[in-house]
Amino acid sequence: MTQELHRPAARPGPDGSTVRIEPSREPADLGGAGWRWVEFAAHTLADGASVRRGADDREVALIVLEGTVDVRAGARTYGQVGSRSSVFDPVAPPVVLLTPGEDLAVTARGPAAIAIGAARGGDRHDTRLIEADSIRIETRGAGQTERTVRHLLAPDAAAGRLILFEVLTPGGNWSSYPPHKHDTEDQPRESQLEELYYYRFARPEGFAFTRVYTGDRSLDAAMTPADGDVVLVPRGYHTVGAPAGYDCYYLNVMAGPTRLWHFTVDPDHVWLMDWDPNVPSKGAR
Repeated sequence: MTQELHRPAARPGPDGSTVRIEPSREPADLGGAGWRWVEFAAHTLADGASVRRGADDREVALIVLEGTVDVRAGARTYGQVGSRSSVFDPVAPPVVLLTPGEDLAVTARGPAAIAIGAARGGDRHDTRLIEADSIRIETRGAGQTERTVRHLLAPDAAAGRLILFEVLTPGGNWSSYPPHKHDTEDQPRESQLEELYYYRFARPEGFAFTRVYTGDRSLDAAMTPADGDVVLVPRGYHTVGAPAGYDCYYLNVMAGPTRLWHFTVDPDHVWLMDWDPNVPSKGAR
């Protein structure tokens, strides 16, 4: 089961892809819950390199992780899209959101890193560029649970299925904490959302500890993702720890039948809950 949930990064392919998740190619029964909603790819691009994605019935989000790119999104073009040289820079990335039925072409202007997330179906919305300076950033938790959250495509944003966050966790701290789950459609208590974590580390030799488990322990996987790896969360509680000395970044991509982020905390650990999801945390803008 750990091998099914932990997807190590590979050397860049012809299109610069280092990791790719496609629902149609995933096991029919991934840990007791099929992987149905979230598609994902990360690409490392040299100057002038291009990535293309054909139009289909999926909503698509391009996240410009590092560097600058030119983008064609359906009939729209956006030049010199980018805001930072590293995911650890203190700014959010720009996001290009494409409504279903529009194709995507990305060309790097110098070295760049991008991520492309997609999810099937959902309401149609306008294709648009979400500028980095419009993205809300907050500090969540306190002490050893303090981390920075960037709301790239929050549940209250106009979109079909996708929800996107970035999280920066200092070495020695915990995030996605306390362990929580969103695998049951029981509104307004909980949403059914698939989720993946794409990891990067300030030092490339870094790693994190992550656990995905259910209350009955029919799924209980402990993993140590490294730089560029992906961890899938098809169901169950999940949490992340960053070892001392290894500042951790991850991009969360979520989607499910309802575009709401409602979760429940593991009852054994609910006493550790130190933030209110309904109240903006300190440093939010």
